Amino acid sequence: MSRAQTETELDIDWTACELIECVPGKVSGKPAVRGTRIMPDAISGSYDLGETIEELHEGFPTLTIAQIRRPVEFAHAQRQQSAH
Repeated sequence: MSRAQTETELDIDWTACELIECVPGKVSGKPAVRGTRIMPDAISGSYDLGETIEELHEGFPTLTIAQIRRPVEFAHAQRQQSAH
């Protein structure tokens, strides 16, 4: 992943995604998949580096496939929107 992509990744407004929550004191208040301590940047970043949804599911077995797909799709849509 290039530096520009990493910076874009950090600029994603995860609070606009219904699956993501920010809870003070939980992962330092950073965005996480609702009910977990898993950060969406970890999911979308790994996907961007070439991991498949199935490989991500192996790495995050407590998440459903839908919980893995949603941050990936959301990040992609946010990047598309900011590119225009």
